[in-house]
Amino acid sequence: MAKTTINADRCKGCGLCTTVCPKKILQLSKTVLNAKGYNPAEIIDMDSCIGCAMCAKTCPDCAITVEK
Repeated sequence: MAKTTINADRCKGCGLCTTVCPKKILQLSKTVLNAKGYNPAEIIDMDSCIGCAMCAKTCPDCAITVEK
């Protein structure tokens, strides 16, 4: 099982990761704001993650890491 981690303080809430995820398990938080005032991305179903790392490759801020 893959382990995906999002550094919420680095995320600027652009949403690119949410559009490239083949499993559609990423979304922008509706309740959390980071230190910069952005709604960071969050994983809604870690068990469905296949570890493809498309989110990490797409993130312009390098806020996502994927470990297999």
